[in-house]
Amino acid sequence: MKPSHAVRAVFDDPNLVSAAGLVPALRLAGAAGLEDLLEQRLSVGSPNATTKATCVVAGMLAGADSIEDLDLLRHGGMARLFEGVRAPSTLGTFLRSFTHGHVQQLDAVNGRLLAGLSTQVPGLLPGGGSAAGMAFIDLDDTIREVHGYAKQAAAYGYTRQRGLNVQLATVSTPLAAPVIARARLRRGNTASAAGAGRMLAQAIVTARAAGVRSQVLCRADSAYYGWALVGTALRHDAWFSVTARMDPKVTAAIASIAEDAWHPIQYTHAVFDHQEQRWISDAEVAEIDFVAFTGRRKAEHVPCRLVVRRVRRLGPSGHGNDQGELFASYRHHAFITNSTLDTVAADARHRDHAIVEQVIAELKDGPLAHLPSGHYAANAAWVACAVIAFNTARATAAAADLAKARWASLRKKIINVPARIAASGRRLILHLPVHWPWAQHWQTLHAAATGPPRPLTT
Repeated sequence: MKPSHAVRAVFDDPNLVSAAGLVPALRLAGAAGLEDLLEQRLSVGSPNATTKATCVVAGMLAGADSIEDLDLLRHGGMARLFEGVRAPSTLGTFLRSFTHGHVQQLDAVNGRLLAGLSTQVPGLLPGGGSAAGMAFIDLDDTIREVHGYAKQAAAYGYTRQRGLNVQLATVSTPLAAPVIARARLRRGNTASAAGAGRMLAQAIVTARAAGVRSQVLCRADSAYYGWALVGTALRHDAWFSVTARMDPKVTAAIASIAEDAWHPIQYTHAVFDHQEQRWISDAEVAEIDFVAFTGRRKAEHVPCRLVVRRVRRLGPSGHGNDQGELFASYRHHAFITNSTLDTVAADARHRDHAIVEQVIAELKDGPLAHLPSGHYAANAAWVACAVIAFNTARATAAAADLAKARWASLRKKIINVPARIAASGRRLILHLPVHWPWAQHWQTLHAAATGPPRPLTT
């Protein structure tokens, strides 16, 4: 591939746009009720708040990760495709007018929008509507590092980096990529488990409103090991799967597991022996009955299963290469659960909790690359808009038959597609590139955004 030398560049075409995929994406969000929900719920004291909030979401869908980047909405023929495009300075003032209560309103909009998106795009959470299926709610938090000296609420958290803490809860199924049920911005040194019970309760209610009728399994790491999360799961008739802290009680329970109770599992470098029909693996699992939180009052003691995965340590011996192994040394990973899954399946499902890290990575590769304001409430509103944009992107991908596509892939294939605007019969026509590899997906999305909801066929 060699560039042509007979090229002269001139920025002079008022009918070109670089993000034609925003048209069906925002049509889809509008059909799910985004504008109506913002109009009904958002009471921030700024004129045309619905239009401005939609501008922020649209900019994030197109790749904006700062307030200044929202200017990408004001190029070429974008004003012909969208009404009410605002300047970045206007949107920055709008975000700074938020209070904590207004951020909560945006959070409520996201919860109701997710229900609308799941109705408009039945493939958003496939498998969740069946009582025989399973859905997963994953809780986690992350530190978004910041460097400005005037950032409100910035502090040193568990990563020993100065930043702000973002806590989120995702909903997924074995067939569906995760969507974000709830998220909130917190002070940088806030404990991970703070507010976990309320977050989980809201996430379960949001998942049910989005059409999830199957058994819910709530997963979290050891930072959330406590009664607040587990008690909330029990009150909502959900299963829990929470990594246990290696306190003396858990350590003693692991030590009491009989040697013949361990079963090899499929794991890194494992080999399946077809003759013996078993895995030859350095990882094994076992379980034992356990009562968690015995330090609390008796009503809050939780009888459950302690599932343990042990992995052989493969580090070099401290006695030289000629020293043989006297006792096998293992690393142990334990979690508590009340699910009825068998030991191996329970361990596999618990390890799938890592999917929440992919959501965090996508957010940090998108709008949460920065927390762009010095005002805490403005950054909290930015996070809330990022969640709305993420869920809209997930619905857009599902409607385009790209259900497992990451946000960056969706931007490249569907959103940031150049187009030329023409007019015929008082209608606008988008002329997109010929031989675009994902043209069929784009057309499928456009049909879903402009027509009635498609029935779920899987």
